[in-house]
Amino acid sequence: MSRQVFINLPVADLPKSIAFFKALGFSQNLQFTDDTGTCIVVSDTISVMLLTHARFRDFTPKAICDTGKAVEVLLNLSCESRDEVDGLVAKALAAGGSTYDEPEDHGFMYSHSFVDPMAMAGGSST
Repeated sequence: MSRQVFINLPVADLPKSIAFFKALGFSQNLQFTDDTGTCIVVSDTISVMLLTHARFRDFTPKAICDTGKAVEVLLNLSCESRDEVDGLVAKALAAGGSTYDEPEDHGFMYSHSFVDPMAMAGGSST
């Protein structure tokens, strides 16, 4: 059995965060979904758990980072091609996200990033 990664993120607006990830082309695992969270399937081995702040606090006594002021984590997703990277960023922008940098071509690696709309709003992360 291969190991799976479940990334847990607190979100201020669960329905808006779900809509954002669906707009990127990811699906939900309804087995791990209720009114306090959902499981977004990124690949066979990677899932993102979007959790309301109250539900996220059930797993840690620490404060939730206000992403309008600070960054707690950077997540990277590999893609098959430059076109796939650009397409994913375009979907994120169309779904209300933003980008804070320009694409970078390092020869061996091409990168670009996006920020989801809930992180821009502050007090949440997706």
